[in-house]
Amino acid sequence: MSLALVHSRALLGLEARPVCVEVHLANGLPSFTLVGLAETEVKEARERVRSAIQNTGLEFPANKRITVNLAPADLPKDSGRFDLPIALGILAASGQVDARKIEGYEFAGELSLGGDLRPVRGALAMSLALAQQAAPTESAARRLPKLVLPEGSAEEAALVPGAEIYRAHHLLDVVRQFLPGDGQVEMLDGWRKVEPTERPFRHSYLDLADVKGQAAARRALEIAAAGGHSILMMGAPGSGKSMLAQRFAGLLPDMTTQEALESAAVASLGGRFSLDRWAVRPTCSPHHTASAVALVGGGSPPRPGEISLAHRGVLFLDELPEFPRAALEALREPLESGMITISRAAQRAEFPARFQLVAAMNPCPCGYLGSLLRACRCSPDQVARYQGKLSGPLLDRIDLHVEVGSLAADELVNAPPGEATAAIRVRVVRARDRATARQGSSNQALEGQAIDAQCHLDESAAKFLNTAAARLGWSGRGIHRCLKVARTIADLAGARTVQVTHVAEAVQYRRALKANH
Repeated sequence: MSLALVHSRALLGLEARPVCVEVHLANGLPSFTLVGLAETEVKEARERVRSAIQNTGLEFPANKRITVNLAPADLPKDSGRFDLPIALGILAASGQVDARKIEGYEFAGELSLGGDLRPVRGALAMSLALAQQAAPTESAARRLPKLVLPEGSAEEAALVPGAEIYRAHHLLDVVRQFLPGDGQVEMLDGWRKVEPTERPFRHSYLDLADVKGQAAARRALEIAAAGGHSILMMGAPGSGKSMLAQRFAGLLPDMTTQEALESAAVASLGGRFSLDRWAVRPTCSPHHTASAVALVGGGSPPRPGEISLAHRGVLFLDELPEFPRAALEALREPLESGMITISRAAQRAEFPARFQLVAAMNPCPCGYLGSLLRACRCSPDQVARYQGKLSGPLLDRIDLHVEVGSLAADELVNAPPGEATAAIRVRVVRARDRATARQGSSNQALEGQAIDAQCHLDESAAKFLNTAAARLGWSGRGIHRCLKVARTIADLAGARTVQVTHVAEAVQYRRALKANH
């Protein structure tokens, strides 16, 4: 009898928890049993591993009773990531691979029937998990376990600073490194250490100069970018709401390395990450028929939804009232906390969801309420019913409400381009730097006593705000959000204190939707 242990990782939310692949070969009726709360695609590894070992010229112990246990037994395992560690465990248990040599390595990779390695989801999450578990007392040479991954996944995992990643093309490339004996193994092209490289931060965003006119909406986007605020744009069809929203991400400051890693890790879990999108803030724009599960995430095991895939980026919801009510109400907690917790009977997963919400809607079912170009044909009841699809608590959590007016032909044809994204970003970065130097966070993140400390108003500004809040019927949350927007406006102006003019402009962005003609 023989036993081999190979280490890998399973994904649960953004966590990559360690998994020990235990392989036991025993005499008895030939069989291949796989246990350990494995999903269907993991159980199918038996056939992939058997064919891969046989087709690469290695010996599969077909006359043995093979038992593979994926420990811990109560952790769900999915996808084909365990093909490679299972194959290595069988080879180590049968003496074809030196079990001592594979200590200190972790493996993940899907096998083809011919033994080729295919990329897996979540490679960056695995590498981040290794970096986080590294003990500070260990020597630099042994700080992190070595991670062996297929091509594509290895380059992704190597983005983590200090990670030791090896790339392999084929099962034989891996086997050659761990053959019994003390001889030196030739480093072939199929097996190579992937050196962490500093990738350039790129600006591949659409330019706001493409949008002509719309000075009020452009100003609101600048404020939203400077303070990290959410924004709702309301206007007639074709007025430019979608163009403005699709260019919003370019106004935001460059990602830090940590933010880029967080965003890339979530994208890797969803199978959306590519190296050419490194450090580019994502803009997720789900269709208005998307369900609540599609937005917040779900499934078994849980997968990230659109709000998590938009982490550190922009979530653009076009035709906001057309989304299912349950989907919209599910946004309320993540807008406040920046996290989403998905609880199921068997497990619980947390995903980051610190996104900026940019929403767009028509003012009425026909879309032309208040338009100067076309008359609205909706009755007051229809308008009220349409706008009533958005609950008060959700609207209360959106900092900026702005109307986007229709443009006449002479404002579009032969009109000069608008101000470029690069020029606006300079002002946004300057305002964010002021906020960070003052309080260590963006203005939108202010809570509790920090709001009073950073948004201190003089007597005239406080009186103005009290009058506006009483007339408009604001909640306490609405007042606090107006204060934070006013603080951002003051930062854009370079003012140390929040003045009446800043509060007055902030009040303009907190007006309730009006269902009248």
